[in-house]
Amino acid sequence: MTVSRFQGPRKGLAVIACAGLSLQVLGAQAAVDFDPARHAEVGALVEELAERGIERDWLEAAMRDAAFQQGVLDAMEGAAERRLRWDEYREIFLQPERIARGVAFIEAHRDAFARAEAQYGVPAEVIAAIIGVETSYGRFTGRHRVLDSLSTLAFHHPVRGAFFRGELAAFLEITREQGVDPGSLDGSYAGAMGYPQFIPTSYRAYAVDFDGDGIRDLWTNPVDAIGSVGNYFAEHGWQGGEPIYAEAEGPEVLPDEVEFNLTRPPYAEVETLRRAGIQPRGELDDGQPVVPLALDHADDVLRYRLGHENFYVITRYNHSHLYAMAVTELAEAIRDAQALEAVPLRPRGDEAEGRS
Repeated sequence: MTVSRFQGPRKGLAVIACAGLSLQVLGAQAAVDFDPARHAEVGALVEELAERGIERDWLEAAMRDAAFQQGVLDAMEGAAERRLRWDEYREIFLQPERIARGVAFIEAHRDAFARAEAQYGVPAEVIAAIIGVETSYGRFTGRHRVLDSLSTLAFHHPVRGAFFRGELAAFLEITREQGVDPGSLDGSYAGAMGYPQFIPTSYRAYAVDFDGDGIRDLWTNPVDAIGSVGNYFAEHGWQGGEPIYAEAEGPEVLPDEVEFNLTRPPYAEVETLRRAGIQPRGELDDGQPVVPLALDHADDVLRYRLGHENFYVITRYNHSHLYAMAVTELAEAIRDAQALEAVPLRPRGDEAEGRS
């Protein structure tokens, strides 16, 4: 902030302005202090976790190490799911490199994907697509200290503080149980961690030790991440062998009588959609409930799709219809690329001659 310099009779106003600025700075400094001895809410969290058996000294040291991050609060307001059209959002994830890396990631961990698919019923390409969208297969797991992000959101988010307080508590429990320094872990601005970007409560509930080494490690172990994503989907009702969505056709202008893009269990019957001018391209019973999707493109072009139960399950991972469709299309692209690679390619002429 820039403070104007006043001269002559306005000097008093300058003094008042500077004094106000000083109070703001002091107030901000107090607000960012997570020392349990000086912050009553942090102290209450420490007390709660100490009663659950975590050493008080360890908790206090961890929270004194936490730092307020204004950028975390700013990032929460600018998520891509809230501001982009479908075609813009899709472009972020449906890139040839990400597709090729998905194929390579499955090949590198073929056994883990096969076990996950057999155990949880979730196709390998869907699990890979989740990890691909979240972290590009573990390449970008976040640049924010998880401790800082969760502390900032727990005690400074204007609406969801209670939610993030629970996430901070779970994070401290996980790191203590696994002997990890909580200040050493980086993640997303919202506190999501590791290959699959689980938030701490999801880590506690759904992470699995998929390689049998006695540790549930989603930060550095891709095998545990693969199994954990499969487990997450299975626990949320994934229907093995069933489709994710159906293609549909509809009017150029959204019909008012249909609610689109809600991340709820299938809620609109096909017959109702037919009456509104939306026709499935495949065979669907009139009484079947679906999630009506209207995906916006440039020039106000709409694409209609009908989400099934498995589409809804993907939205349990991230409550955005754009996210779920990006995962779905990336999974389709990975599957198609795998099919192409499975077809033997004829060698070029010079290579054929060299082997003759």
